[in-house]
Amino acid sequence: MKKFFALAFVLALSLMGIGCGSNSSSSPNSKSANVFMTGEDAPLPSVVGFSLTLNSVTLNGQDGSTAAVISTPTTVDFARLLGLRSPLAFSSVAPGTYVSATFVVANPVISYVDMTQNPPALSKINGTLPQSPDTVTVTLPTPMVVGSNGLAGLKVEVDIRHSLAVDGSGQITGAVNPVIYVKATKASDPDGQVTDLMGGLASVNAANNSFVLQGPYGRQLTVYVNNSTQFNSGWSINNLATPAVVAVQGRFQADGSLLATGVEVLTTAQSFVSGRVLQVTSNGSGQAQQITMWVGETGADMVSDVDTVQTIDVSNVSTYDVCFMNGPLTNAVFNDTTVVVGQRVFIAGSFAGGVFTPTMISLRLQGVYGTFVPGSVVIGDVNQGSFQMSNDGLVGYSVGGPVTVNTYNLTYFYNLTGLNQLQGTSTSIPLVTRGLLLKDPVSGTPQFYAGFVADPPQPN
Repeated sequence: MKKFFALAFVLALSLMGIGCGSNSSSSPNSKSANVFMTGEDAPLPSVVGFSLTLNSVTLNGQDGSTAAVISTPTTVDFARLLGLRSPLAFSSVAPGTYVSATFVVANPVISYVDMTQNPPALSKINGTLPQSPDTVTVTLPTPMVVGSNGLAGLKVEVDIRHSLAVDGSGQITGAVNPVIYVKATKASDPDGQVTDLMGGLASVNAANNSFVLQGPYGRQLTVYVNNSTQFNSGWSINNLATPAVVAVQGRFQADGSLLATGVEVLTTAQSFVSGRVLQVTSNGSGQAQQITMWVGETGADMVSDVDTVQTIDVSNVSTYDVCFMNGPLTNAVFNDTTVVVGQRVFIAGSFAGGVFTPTMISLRLQGVYGTFVPGSVVIGDVNQGSFQMSNDGLVGYSVGGPVTVNTYNLTYFYNLTGLNQLQGTSTSIPLVTRGLLLKDPVSGTPQFYAGFVADPPQPN
Protein backbone atom coordinates (compact mmCIF):
# COMPACT_ATOMS: atom_id res chain seq x y z
CA MET A 1 0.00 0.00 0.00
CA LYS A 2 1.33 3.45 -0.88
CA LYS A 3 2.32 5.61 2.07
CA PHE A 4 1.51 9.32 2.36
CA PHE A 5 4.44 11.61 2.93
CA ALA A 6 4.11 15.37 3.04
CA LEU A 7 6.02 18.56 3.34
CA ALA A 8 4.03 21.41 4.70
CA PHE A 9 4.34 25.03 5.48
CA VAL A 10 1.93 27.46 7.03
CA LEU A 11 1.22 30.96 5.81
CA ALA A 12 -0.42 33.07 8.51
CA LEU A 13 -1.67 36.57 7.80
CA SER A 14 -2.02 39.18 10.53
CA LEU A 15 -3.46 42.61 9.76
CA MET A 16 -1.63 45.87 10.33
CA GLY A 17 -2.92 49.40 9.69
CA ILE A 18 0.31 50.49 7.95
CA GLY A 19 -0.72 51.07 4.33
CA CYS A 20 -0.43 49.00 1.19
CA GLY A 21 2.37 46.50 0.67
CA SER A 22 4.48 47.21 -2.40
CA ASN A 23 4.12 43.62 -3.62
CA SER A 24 0.32 43.62 -3.56
CA SER A 25 -2.12 44.82 -6.18
CA SER A 26 -5.09 46.43 -4.41
CA SER A 27 -7.11 49.60 -4.16
CA PRO A 28 -5.21 52.69 -2.94
CA ASN A 29 -7.33 52.92 0.22
CA SER A 30 -6.79 49.35 1.41
CA LYS A 31 -4.86 48.59 4.56
CA SER A 32 -2.02 46.07 4.57
CA ALA A 33 -1.48 42.82 6.39
CA ASN A 34 1.60 40.83 7.27
CA VAL A 35 2.32 37.25 6.25
CA PHE A 36 4.64 34.87 8.02
CA MET A 37 5.55 31.54 6.54
CA THR A 38 6.68 28.45 8.38
CA GLY A 39 7.92 25.14 7.01
CA GLU A 40 7.21 21.51 7.85
CA ASP A 41 8.08 18.25 6.13
CA ALA A 42 8.31 14.48 6.27
CA PRO A 43 10.37 12.76 3.56
CA LEU A 44 10.24 9.50 1.68
CA PRO A 45 12.08 6.46 3.04
CA SER A 46 15.86 7.02 3.01
CA VAL A 47 15.44 10.69 1.98
CA VAL A 48 17.20 12.93 4.50
CA GLY A 49 17.41 16.10 2.43
CA PHE A 50 15.02 17.71 -0.06
CA SER A 51 16.09 21.21 -1.08
CA LEU A 52 13.77 23.26 -3.23
CA THR A 53 14.11 26.89 -4.29
CA LEU A 54 10.92 28.89 -3.82
CA ASN A 55 11.28 31.55 -6.50
CA SER A 56 7.98 33.05 -5.38
CA VAL A 57 4.81 32.32 -3.44
CA THR A 58 1.76 34.40 -4.32
CA LEU A 59 -1.76 34.56 -2.91
CA ASN A 60 -4.53 35.13 -5.43
CA GLY A 61 -7.63 37.14 -4.43
CA GLN A 62 -11.14 36.46 -5.70
CA ASP A 63 -11.18 40.04 -7.09
CA GLY A 64 -8.12 39.33 -9.25
CA SER A 65 -5.62 40.96 -6.87
CA THR A 66 -2.38 39.24 -5.88
CA ALA A 67 -0.21 39.34 -2.78
CA ALA A 68 3.41 38.19 -2.76
CA VAL A 69 4.49 36.14 0.23
CA ILE A 70 7.94 35.35 -1.18
CA SER A 71 9.42 37.39 -4.03
CA THR A 72 13.14 36.73 -3.53
CA PRO A 73 14.28 33.16 -4.37
CA THR A 74 14.66 31.22 -1.13
CA THR A 75 16.20 27.75 -0.99
CA VAL A 76 14.70 25.57 1.73
CA ASP A 77 15.69 22.08 2.85
CA PHE A 78 12.20 20.89 3.67
CA ALA A 79 13.37 17.44 4.80
CA ARG A 80 15.21 19.05 7.72
CA LEU A 81 11.82 20.11 9.07
CA LEU A 82 10.65 16.55 9.67
CA GLY A 83 7.31 17.06 11.41
CA LEU A 84 8.38 20.49 12.66
CA ARG A 85 7.64 24.09 11.72
CA SER A 86 10.19 26.89 11.38
CA PRO A 87 9.75 30.42 9.98
CA LEU A 88 10.48 30.89 6.27
CA ALA A 89 9.26 34.41 5.49
CA PHE A 90 7.35 37.47 6.69
CA SER A 91 5.84 39.90 4.16
CA SER A 92 3.24 42.67 3.80
CA VAL A 93 0.05 41.88 1.90
CA ALA A 94 -3.33 43.54 1.39
CA PRO A 95 -6.35 42.25 3.35
CA GLY A 96 -9.01 40.53 1.30
CA THR A 97 -10.41 37.15 0.32
CA TYR A 98 -7.87 34.77 -1.18
CA VAL A 99 -8.97 31.75 -3.18
CA SER A 100 -5.71 30.15 -4.34
CA ALA A 101 -1.92 30.21 -4.04
CA THR A 102 0.70 30.06 -6.80
CA PHE A 103 4.13 28.53 -6.22
CA VAL A 104 7.06 28.99 -8.58
CA VAL A 105 9.73 26.41 -7.72
CA ALA A 106 13.14 25.42 -9.09
CA ASN A 107 16.36 23.51 -8.41
CA PRO A 108 15.20 20.42 -6.48
CA VAL A 109 18.04 18.46 -4.85
CA ILE A 110 17.33 15.08 -3.23
CA SER A 111 19.73 13.58 -0.65
CA TYR A 112 19.24 9.99 0.48
CA VAL A 113 21.17 7.40 2.46
CA ASP A 114 22.01 3.76 1.81
CA MET A 115 21.74 2.02 5.18
CA THR A 116 23.14 -1.27 3.80
CA GLN A 117 26.64 0.20 3.65
CA ASN A 118 28.98 0.50 6.63
CA PRO A 119 29.06 3.33 7.44
CA PRO A 120 25.83 4.48 5.74
CA ALA A 121 26.53 6.34 2.49
CA LEU A 122 24.91 9.50 1.14
CA SER A 123 23.88 10.05 -2.47
CA LYS A 124 22.45 13.16 -4.15
CA ILE A 125 20.29 13.69 -7.21
CA ASN A 126 19.68 17.01 -8.93
CA GLY A 127 15.97 16.62 -9.54
CA THR A 128 14.17 17.54 -12.75
CA LEU A 129 10.85 19.38 -12.83
CA PRO A 130 8.29 19.24 -15.69
CA GLN A 131 9.66 22.67 -16.58
CA SER A 132 12.20 24.89 -14.89
CA PRO A 133 11.06 26.88 -13.07
CA ASP A 134 7.77 25.09 -12.50
CA THR A 135 4.52 26.89 -11.62
CA VAL A 136 1.83 25.26 -9.49
CA THR A 137 -1.46 26.99 -8.61
CA VAL A 138 -3.64 25.37 -5.95
CA THR A 139 -7.23 26.33 -5.07
CA LEU A 140 -8.23 26.64 -1.42
CA PRO A 141 -11.13 24.33 -0.48
CA THR A 142 -12.54 27.28 1.53
CA PRO A 143 -11.52 30.87 0.69
CA MET A 144 -9.17 32.49 3.18
CA VAL A 145 -10.71 35.73 4.45
CA VAL A 146 -8.29 38.31 5.84
CA GLY A 147 -10.21 40.95 7.78
CA SER A 148 -9.06 44.16 9.40
CA ASN A 149 -7.21 43.53 12.68
CA GLY A 150 -7.75 39.81 12.23
CA LEU A 151 -5.47 36.81 11.94
CA ALA A 152 -5.64 34.28 9.14
CA GLY A 153 -3.41 31.59 7.74
CA LEU A 154 -2.79 29.29 4.85
CA LYS A 155 -1.56 25.74 5.40
CA VAL A 156 0.27 24.24 2.43
CA GLU A 157 1.28 20.60 2.14
CA VAL A 158 3.26 18.93 -0.63
CA ASP A 159 2.76 15.18 -0.99
CA ILE A 160 6.36 14.09 -1.48
CA ARG A 161 5.41 10.43 -1.92
CA HIS A 162 3.63 11.44 -5.11
CA SER A 163 5.94 14.33 -5.97
CA LEU A 164 9.12 12.23 -6.27
CA ALA A 165 8.96 9.57 -8.98
CA VAL A 166 10.29 6.06 -8.29
CA ASP A 167 11.02 3.20 -10.63
CA GLY A 168 9.65 -0.35 -10.52
CA SER A 169 11.95 -1.29 -7.65
CA GLY A 170 11.04 1.77 -5.59
CA GLN A 171 14.26 3.68 -6.33
CA ILE A 172 14.10 7.46 -6.72
CA THR A 173 14.54 8.51 -10.35
CA GLY A 174 15.07 12.25 -9.77
CA ALA A 175 11.87 13.34 -11.54
CA VAL A 176 9.94 15.83 -9.38
CA ASN A 177 6.32 16.78 -10.05
CA PRO A 178 5.09 18.84 -7.05
CA VAL A 179 1.72 17.76 -5.66
CA ILE A 180 0.44 20.47 -3.31
CA TYR A 181 -2.57 20.81 -0.98
CA VAL A 182 -3.70 24.04 0.73
CA LYS A 183 -6.26 25.01 3.37
CA ALA A 184 -7.06 28.02 5.52
CA THR A 185 -5.90 27.89 9.15
CA LYS A 186 -4.89 30.17 12.02
CA ALA A 187 -1.46 31.00 13.38
CA SER A 188 -2.66 30.08 16.86
CA ASP A 189 -3.75 26.59 15.76
CA PRO A 190 -1.52 23.67 16.80
CA ASP A 191 -0.43 23.18 13.18
CA GLY A 192 0.29 26.89 12.75
CA GLN A 193 2.67 27.45 15.64
CA VAL A 194 6.47 27.44 15.47
CA THR A 195 7.65 24.22 17.08
CA ASP A 196 11.39 24.34 16.51
CA LEU A 197 13.24 27.54 15.62
CA MET A 198 16.98 27.45 16.18
CA GLY A 199 19.51 30.24 15.63
CA GLY A 200 22.31 32.33 16.98
CA LEU A 201 21.61 34.87 19.70
CA ALA A 202 22.27 38.31 18.20
CA SER A 203 21.32 40.63 21.08
CA VAL A 204 19.31 40.76 24.32
CA ASN A 205 17.04 43.49 25.74
CA ALA A 206 16.17 42.16 29.20
CA ALA A 207 14.32 45.36 30.17
CA ASN A 208 12.00 44.81 27.20
CA ASN A 209 11.70 41.04 27.80
CA SER A 210 13.01 40.35 24.33
CA PHE A 211 15.99 39.13 22.33
CA VAL A 212 16.96 39.01 18.66
CA LEU A 213 17.65 35.67 17.03
CA GLN A 214 19.57 35.20 13.79
CA GLY A 215 17.12 32.77 12.26
CA PRO A 216 17.13 30.71 9.09
CA TYR A 217 17.39 32.17 5.57
CA GLY A 218 19.35 35.22 6.71
CA ARG A 219 16.51 36.81 8.65
CA GLN A 220 16.63 38.18 12.19
CA LEU A 221 13.60 37.65 14.41
CA THR A 222 12.64 39.47 17.59
CA VAL A 223 11.46 37.06 20.29
CA TYR A 224 9.42 38.19 23.30
CA VAL A 225 9.04 36.30 26.57
CA ASN A 226 6.57 36.65 29.42
CA ASN A 227 5.83 35.02 32.78
CA SER A 228 4.50 31.91 31.02
CA THR A 229 7.63 31.33 28.92
CA GLN A 230 9.55 28.24 30.02
CA PHE A 231 13.37 28.44 29.99
CA ASN A 232 15.65 25.44 30.37
CA SER A 233 17.32 25.01 33.72
CA GLY A 234 19.33 27.97 35.01
CA TRP A 235 18.43 30.38 32.21
CA SER A 236 16.19 33.44 32.03
CA ILE A 237 15.94 36.63 30.01
CA ASN A 238 18.21 38.23 32.62
CA ASN A 239 21.26 36.03 32.02
CA LEU A 240 21.01 35.47 28.25
CA ALA A 241 24.16 36.70 26.57
CA THR A 242 26.01 36.31 23.30
CA PRO A 243 27.42 34.07 21.97
CA ALA A 244 24.80 31.35 22.25
CA VAL A 245 22.71 29.02 20.11
CA VAL A 246 19.06 29.17 21.17
CA ALA A 247 15.95 27.13 20.32
CA VAL A 248 12.48 28.67 20.51
CA GLN A 249 8.88 27.46 20.46
CA GLY A 250 5.96 29.87 20.14
CA ARG A 251 3.78 31.76 17.70
CA PHE A 252 3.96 34.83 15.50
CA GLN A 253 2.49 38.15 16.58
CA ALA A 254 1.00 40.87 14.36
CA ASP A 255 4.25 42.86 14.13
CA GLY A 256 6.28 39.88 12.92
CA SER A 257 7.84 39.09 16.29
CA LEU A 258 7.51 35.76 18.08
CA LEU A 259 5.95 35.24 21.51
CA ALA A 260 7.87 32.33 22.99
CA THR A 261 6.25 29.55 24.97
CA GLY A 262 9.63 27.90 25.42
CA VAL A 263 13.25 29.07 25.17
CA GLU A 264 16.19 26.68 25.32
CA VAL A 265 19.85 27.69 25.45
CA LEU A 266 21.55 24.86 23.59
CA THR A 267 25.14 26.00 23.89
CA THR A 268 27.20 29.10 24.57
CA ALA A 269 29.70 27.90 21.97
CA GLN A 270 29.32 28.54 18.24
CA SER A 271 30.36 25.17 16.84
CA PHE A 272 27.71 22.49 16.38
CA VAL A 273 26.24 19.88 14.06
CA SER A 274 22.60 18.83 13.95
CA GLY A 275 20.86 16.04 12.07
CA ARG A 276 19.74 12.40 12.07
CA VAL A 277 21.58 9.48 13.68
CA LEU A 278 22.41 6.80 11.10
CA GLN A 279 24.70 4.49 13.10
CA VAL A 280 25.96 4.14 16.69
CA THR A 281 29.18 2.37 17.68
CA SER A 282 29.26 1.40 21.37
CA ASN A 283 31.78 -0.15 23.76
CA GLY A 284 31.28 -3.35 25.72
CA SER A 285 29.15 -1.52 28.28
CA GLY A 286 26.77 -0.21 25.66
CA GLN A 287 28.05 3.38 25.87
CA ALA A 288 28.16 5.30 22.60
CA GLN A 289 31.70 5.88 21.34
CA GLN A 290 30.98 7.10 17.81
CA ILE A 291 27.88 8.52 16.16
CA THR A 292 27.51 8.51 12.38
CA MET A 293 24.95 11.09 11.35
CA TRP A 294 23.56 12.99 8.40
CA VAL A 295 24.33 16.66 9.06
CA GLY A 296 21.54 19.07 8.21
CA GLU A 297 22.72 22.17 10.09
CA THR A 298 26.00 23.52 11.48
CA GLY A 299 27.56 26.63 12.88
CA ALA A 300 29.22 29.02 10.43
CA ASP A 301 32.67 27.48 11.05
CA MET A 302 31.53 24.01 9.94
CA VAL A 303 29.24 24.91 7.06
CA SER A 304 31.14 22.61 4.67
CA ASP A 305 29.72 19.64 6.62
CA VAL A 306 26.10 20.50 5.73
CA ASP A 307 24.37 17.71 3.78
CA THR A 308 27.16 15.20 4.40
CA VAL A 309 27.50 12.05 6.50
CA GLN A 310 29.98 12.49 9.36
CA THR A 311 31.28 10.11 12.03
CA ILE A 312 31.91 11.88 15.34
CA ASP A 313 33.87 10.60 18.33
CA VAL A 314 31.59 11.11 21.36
CA SER A 315 33.46 8.90 23.82
CA ASN A 316 34.34 11.87 26.05
CA VAL A 317 30.90 13.51 26.04
CA SER A 318 29.28 13.46 29.49
CA THR A 319 26.46 15.99 29.03
CA TYR A 320 23.23 14.68 27.49
CA ASP A 321 20.11 16.86 27.33
CA VAL A 322 16.53 16.56 26.05
CA CYS A 323 14.99 19.54 24.27
CA PHE A 324 12.73 21.78 26.36
CA MET A 325 12.92 19.30 29.23
CA ASN A 326 14.32 19.97 32.70
CA GLY A 327 14.78 17.96 35.87
CA PRO A 328 16.69 14.95 37.20
CA LEU A 329 14.90 12.48 34.90
CA THR A 330 16.43 14.02 31.77
CA ASN A 331 19.65 12.01 31.94
CA ALA A 332 17.72 8.86 32.81
CA VAL A 333 15.82 8.88 29.50
CA PHE A 334 18.68 10.08 27.28
CA ASN A 335 22.33 9.30 27.90
CA ASP A 336 25.30 7.58 26.28
CA THR A 337 23.54 4.19 26.40
CA THR A 338 20.26 5.34 24.80
CA VAL A 339 21.40 6.93 21.52
CA VAL A 340 19.65 5.05 18.68
CA VAL A 341 19.38 5.22 14.90
CA GLY A 342 16.67 7.60 13.73
CA GLN A 343 16.96 10.14 16.53
CA ARG A 344 17.37 13.81 15.68
CA VAL A 345 20.27 15.22 17.72
CA PHE A 346 22.20 18.44 18.23
CA ILE A 347 25.90 18.09 19.10
CA ALA A 348 27.79 21.14 20.39
CA GLY A 349 31.51 21.55 20.95
CA SER A 350 34.61 23.34 19.72
CA PHE A 351 36.21 23.45 16.29
CA ALA A 352 39.93 24.09 15.92
CA GLY A 353 42.50 23.02 13.38
CA GLY A 354 39.82 21.31 11.34
CA VAL A 355 38.86 19.08 14.26
CA PHE A 356 35.44 19.11 15.95
CA THR A 357 35.52 18.18 19.66
CA PRO A 358 31.98 17.53 20.99
CA THR A 359 31.05 18.46 24.57
CA MET A 360 27.27 17.90 24.72
CA ILE A 361 24.47 16.09 22.88
CA SER A 362 20.84 17.19 22.91
CA LEU A 363 17.92 15.02 21.77
CA ARG A 364 15.53 17.05 19.59
CA LEU A 365 11.86 16.85 18.70
CA GLN A 366 11.09 15.08 15.45
CA GLY A 367 8.18 13.83 13.38
CA VAL A 368 7.40 10.39 12.05
CA TYR A 369 5.10 9.54 9.16
CA GLY A 370 3.64 6.09 8.64
CA THR A 371 0.50 3.99 8.60
CA PHE A 372 -1.60 2.95 11.58
CA VAL A 373 -1.56 -0.75 12.48
CA PRO A 374 -5.21 -1.82 13.06
CA GLY A 375 -5.84 -3.63 16.33
CA SER A 376 -2.72 -2.19 18.00
CA VAL A 377 -4.39 0.38 20.30
CA VAL A 378 -3.98 0.07 24.07
CA ILE A 379 -6.00 2.55 26.14
CA GLY A 380 -5.30 3.15 29.82
CA ASP A 381 -7.08 6.40 30.63
CA VAL A 382 -8.77 8.47 27.87
CA ASN A 383 -5.78 9.25 25.59
CA GLN A 384 -3.12 7.70 27.79
CA GLY A 385 -2.00 4.55 26.03
CA SER A 386 -0.30 3.51 22.81
CA PHE A 387 -0.68 2.33 19.25
CA GLN A 388 1.64 0.99 16.56
CA MET A 389 2.61 2.63 13.30
CA SER A 390 4.47 1.17 10.34
CA ASN A 391 7.30 3.40 9.12
CA ASP A 392 9.70 2.48 6.32
CA GLY A 393 12.13 5.31 7.07
CA LEU A 394 14.95 5.54 9.62
CA VAL A 395 12.67 5.00 12.61
CA GLY A 396 11.20 1.81 11.19
CA TYR A 397 14.72 0.67 10.30
CA SER A 398 15.84 1.33 13.88
CA VAL A 399 12.91 -0.51 15.46
CA GLY A 400 12.98 -3.38 12.97
CA GLY A 401 9.22 -3.30 12.49
CA PRO A 402 6.20 -1.21 13.51
CA VAL A 403 7.07 1.48 16.05
CA THR A 404 5.11 1.79 19.30
CA VAL A 405 3.74 5.33 19.74
CA ASN A 406 2.99 6.28 23.35
CA THR A 407 0.37 8.96 23.99
CA TYR A 408 -0.89 10.87 27.02
CA ASN A 409 -3.92 12.88 28.06
CA LEU A 410 -2.04 16.02 27.03
CA THR A 411 -1.24 14.61 23.56
CA TYR A 412 -2.99 16.73 20.94
CA PHE A 413 -4.95 14.75 18.32
CA TYR A 414 -5.50 16.69 15.08
CA ASN A 415 -8.30 15.57 12.73
CA LEU A 416 -8.81 12.71 15.20
CA THR A 417 -10.95 12.47 18.32
CA GLY A 418 -8.26 10.50 20.11
CA LEU A 419 -7.20 6.92 20.81
CA ASN A 420 -10.85 5.85 20.86
CA GLN A 421 -11.18 6.71 17.16
CA LEU A 422 -8.02 4.77 16.31
CA GLN A 423 -9.29 1.83 18.33
CA GLY A 424 -12.34 1.68 16.09
CA THR A 425 -10.31 2.01 12.88
CA SER A 426 -9.89 -1.16 10.86
CA THR A 427 -7.82 0.28 7.99
CA SER A 428 -4.17 1.30 7.71
CA ILE A 429 -4.75 5.06 7.63
CA PRO A 430 -1.73 7.41 7.30
CA LEU A 431 -0.64 9.23 10.46
CA VAL A 432 1.99 11.76 11.48
CA THR A 433 3.29 12.03 15.03
CA ARG A 434 5.61 14.59 16.62
CA GLY A 435 7.62 13.96 19.76
CA LEU A 436 10.73 12.12 20.97
CA LEU A 437 12.28 8.80 19.94
CA LEU A 438 13.60 7.08 23.08
CA LYS A 439 15.10 3.70 23.89
CA ASP A 440 12.71 1.69 26.06
CA PRO A 441 14.58 0.84 29.29
CA VAL A 442 12.97 -2.62 29.58
CA SER A 443 12.91 -4.00 26.04
CA GLY A 444 15.77 -1.92 24.65
CA THR A 445 13.65 -1.24 21.56
CA PRO A 446 13.17 2.40 20.45
CA GLN A 447 9.67 3.76 21.07
CA PHE A 448 8.07 7.07 20.17
CA TYR A 449 6.58 9.43 22.76
CA ALA A 450 4.10 11.73 21.04
CA GLY A 451 2.84 15.18 21.93
CA PHE A 452 0.99 15.49 18.62
CA VAL A 453 -0.82 12.94 16.45
CA ALA A 454 -2.54 13.88 13.18
CA ASP A 455 -4.46 12.32 10.33
CA PRO A 456 -2.88 14.21 7.39
CA PRO A 457 -4.58 15.07 4.08
CA GLN A 458 -4.69 12.16 1.66
CA PRO A 459 -4.07 12.24 -2.09
CA ASN A 460 -7.03 11.92 -4.40
